[in-house]
Amino acid sequence: GPGVGDALSSVRVTPIEAPKGTTEERLAVELRNELLFGLTGGAGASSPTHELTIRLSSQSAKIIVDVTTARPELENFGLDASYRLTEVATGKTVVTGTTFARVSYDVPGQVQRFARLRGLRDAETRAAKVIADNIKTRLASYFIAGT
Repeated sequence: GPGVGDALSSVRVTPIEAPKGTTEERLAVELRNELLFGLTGGAGASSPTHELTIRLSSQSAKIIVDVTTARPELENFGLDASYRLTEVATGKTVVTGTTFARVSYDVPGQVQRFARLRGLRDAETRAAKVIADNIKTRLASYFIAGT
């Protein structure tokens, strides 16, 4: 209802810290942008009543490897996030949680390294969207139920 939308739009998403020049830095910006749009609908934030702080970590794993060339054919990308929602007025933490996303992507052919990089980037973007949706859902649950 409109009450939940108003509550979500009053959440300030702090910039997510990540090492400069890394994939995690790009994902931190992408995740924050997804959350800002998801919480406000693109209308911009109202005066903040809560502040959301997020920490990210990522990993990748080779799932299927060609036995003759030792090159991967299928890889997984994982993104983990821990988050904390704090009331601005009191400084009290009201929600803490963790969420994760695991997405796989194909490596199309052994000599198509740019296609592999594009597959990885798409997987990272999908993982960031899943994390943003999970966090938004948890915050909506908090604003509805109060727990």
